[in-house]
Amino acid sequence: MPRVLATATVEDSAKWEESFRTHKKLFKKYSATAIHYTSTPDNQIAIYWRVKNLDKFFAGTEMPETVEAMAFDGVRRDTVKFFVLDKKFNL
Repeated sequence: MPRVLATATVEDSAKWEESFRTHKKLFKKYSATAIHYTSTPDNQIAIYWRVKNLDKFFAGTEMPETVEAMAFDGVRRDTVKFFVLDKKFNL
């Protein structure tokens, strides 16, 4: 199952987290099956997504509904980066 790491800067990490947690219905449109995330006091965020379909995931991140949600949540879109985790290192 594909895995994606997203990073960004937000206006206020506490406000972002509160809003982020309300988007479950939206995230299901991305084919997401699991989401892990964190934020820092200096307003950096990281989100780890497990998704069923990468094309559907990336299309979802560009939907007007997503753009509006990110603006409301205080995400600085110019700082958003996506990394598809396509390699594995076994210990």
